[in-house]
Amino acid sequence: MLKRIQAGDLMVAYFESGPSEGTPVFLLHGFPYDVHAYDQVAPLLVSEGYRVIVPYLRGYGPTRFLSPDTLRSGQQAVLGHDLLSLMDALGIRKAVLAGFDWGGRAACISAALWPERVHGLVSVGGYNIQDIPDSVNPVEPEDEYRYWYQYYFHGERGRAGLDQNRREFCRLLWRLWSPAWEFTDEEYNRSAASFDNPDFVDVVIHSYRHRFGQVPGDPAVEETETLLTKQPKISVPSVVLDGDNDGVAPSGGSIHHRPFFTGEYEHRVIPGVGHNPPQEAPHDFAAAVLAFI
Repeated sequence: MLKRIQAGDLMVAYFESGPSEGTPVFLLHGFPYDVHAYDQVAPLLVSEGYRVIVPYLRGYGPTRFLSPDTLRSGQQAVLGHDLLSLMDALGIRKAVLAGFDWGGRAACISAALWPERVHGLVSVGGYNIQDIPDSVNPVEPEDEYRYWYQYYFHGERGRAGLDQNRREFCRLLWRLWSPAWEFTDEEYNRSAASFDNPDFVDVVIHSYRHRFGQVPGDPAVEETETLLTKQPKISVPSVVLDGDNDGVAPSGGSIHHRPFFTGEYEHRVIPGVGHNPPQEAPHDFAAAVLAFI
């Protein structure tokens, strides 16, 4: 059943399942996906006794800002604070955090800065905390072309393109990022409804401009952004997942992130899977979470 709770700057919409006394696990989606990425993962975890919470991130689905004056920021620090605020609002002191893309970033930030709140971390793509000061430096051409959508969003043509064609645009990204995944129209449309959120475009555009230093962030989280420029290490037990057919990140790219993890660590590669492992390989994703039992 869909629930709502006030947490920080947001009225967060989320799904919760499993026993209230079970170990809490937060399943966090990315761009451009939503809570339905975990439709098959959540029941697997509930069957093992977990309390499962799957929130819509800011700018997605029924989640709403409480004030029209709040900056529609998509920067990494606000994602971490959103997660921490949600844990506080639900009275959850400590949880397993699992996510991919933006959700993986929120989980990594929380694990790095507030490790006392984290039982364990499952992160697709490894260390997802952005090194914004380093974003001015070019990367290999093979990687640059994969980020075309980010550069597109840097201009007003890109903002208009996302606004006018959000469903077509996001469907293209699903196809490019998971080339072997034969998702159905029903599966896509179920998630695409979340992109009709009135703040979706503003949050997305701010995210992809802020990470390259093109726009200022929310002053309320500036201290956290400063901490993130130091690329803090992650000390909690962690399982890192990579799909070997990811259209955004080269296969196994996160193996180079090992130095950012100082605690118990395991790296798993899922064959044939793209950018959205929980929906493409739910049993593998659930197994990573269950490693913390």
